[in-house]
Amino acid sequence: MKNYKQFTIKSEPFNVDLLSGNLWNLDILGINEYDDYLTIFVYEDSDLNIEEIEKSLIDLKNQKLINSFSVEFENLAWKNWNEEWESKINVIEVSDKLVIKPSFKEYSEKPNQIILTIDPKMSFGTGEHQTTKIMLTLLEKYISNAKSVLDLGSGTGILGIAASKFGAEKVICIDNDELCYENAKENIEKNNVANVEIINGEIEKVQHLKFDLILANINKHILIEIYKDLKKVNRENGILILSGLLETDYEQIKKQYTQIGYTALEFLQKDEWIGIVFKN
Repeated sequence: MKNYKQFTIKSEPFNVDLLSGNLWNLDILGINEYDDYLTIFVYEDSDLNIEEIEKSLIDLKNQKLINSFSVEFENLAWKNWNEEWESKINVIEVSDKLVIKPSFKEYSEKPNQIILTIDPKMSFGTGEHQTTKIMLTLLEKYISNAKSVLDLGSGTGILGIAASKFGAEKVICIDNDELCYENAKENIEKNNVANVEIINGEIEKVQHLKFDLILANINKHILIEIYKDLKKVNRENGILILSGLLETDYEQIKKQYTQIGYTALEFLQKDEWIGIVFKN
């Protein structure tokens, strides 16, 4: 397994949502959020360095959103990554109906609850982050008429697994990271959802298919790049749910998607993060 580079970032004032939203625009694997700092991770052979991160943070300083910042670097072994994740993962009750738990935590299931067993390892999508909660909440609302579902940038596979348990007939999860692909495969097996397929690759691998519902909880710059590709695989009158977005991204994303025929139905906000629902 590959080792990782870890960057620890502090700022004054410390606004975790502001910093996270800014840093997700870099080519990173994940973010861990703490009370007064956060850490980001990349593979050990990544070109990302302190100077590039500082350049991103200088933009925030120039906008007078932060007064100062610091960035520290250290190498991180694969084992340490998993220990870090497991020490912070908790059982999460997303709603009265939906619960997310790791396999190594106990939970007393209540009647009619849907339990998602998710062991994240290094993949994004644990239910801890507000964007995952937003996506799951909107998925529960819009899944009823969706037989086919695409989860793009699936990470742990949490959204695809939830879609299956909510009643979708066919679900395809796609992630271009091989380790996310392996992690999602394990979680799919843990949850006994045989109708969920995981693909290692990009959206081009399903360009011949059409989906009633598409889920994409990924970086804003990727959503801007692939908006036409998403429309091509979204069935007419189908639903598209996007997140990985900050409140300040709403107008730009809405404009980009409505100009190719989407209608914005609603958005859901938790802290500074939002999810947007479109109809094709």
